[in-house]
Amino acid sequence: MTAQFSSDNSAPAAVDNTEPPKPWLIVGLGNPGKKYQSTRHNVGFEMVDAIAEAQDISMTSVSFKALFGKGFIGNVPVMLAKPQTFMNVSGQSVGAIVSYYKIPLKQVLVIFDDLDLPFAKMRLLPKGGHGGHNGMRSIIDHFKGSRDFPRLRIGIGRPPGKMDSANFVLRPFNKQESQELDFVFQQGVEAVRILVLEGMNKSATFVNSSQSMSQLS
Repeated sequence: MTAQFSSDNSAPAAVDNTEPPKPWLIVGLGNPGKKYQSTRHNVGFEMVDAIAEAQDISMTSVSFKALFGKGFIGNVPVMLAKPQTFMNVSGQSVGAIVSYYKIPLKQVLVIFDDLDLPFAKMRLLPKGGHGGHNGMRSIIDHFKGSRDFPRLRIGIGRPPGKMDSANFVLRPFNKQESQELDFVFQQGVEAVRILVLEGMNKSATFVNSSQSMSQLS
């Protein structure tokens, strides 16, 4: 069964012998349900929502235990997914999508929250470990231990005082933080466009040199 992608761009009539671009899978991690909306642990979901809105991709269908959408960035087919399995078993959903569509791991981007990055800072890396993040740990397990897939980390900062990390990640953002995150998501959308169309090196340079809203004000 072949994945069907809809696009506004009509294909040229001339015969083109070049292989069509292979699809990318862009996954945002989070927890399903209203209880977890707009919490720190769900910034991956929110980034995928921003990408979907920017690229006019509907995320209303449910496939592979995920909210799922297909579309294009430029001429490259993309699939967007928000696993609905709860964070700690995200790999059940992501592994099934990758297996079904035979997506190369180098074209699976996972977006998730990171306690070890300052709030609103992003980092894009071509591969790496799980860094203590249970969603990433689950995905690596379902990729049979492979860590060779790109990831976009979004900093949520460290908990204040002696607050437990598990409680901190489930707290919502305040109004000022939400405004700054909107700016981060705009940068993230551009970073993903560059990644898909121009490659990891250019996108990583863009992400890792970008400034936060507070630095620009």
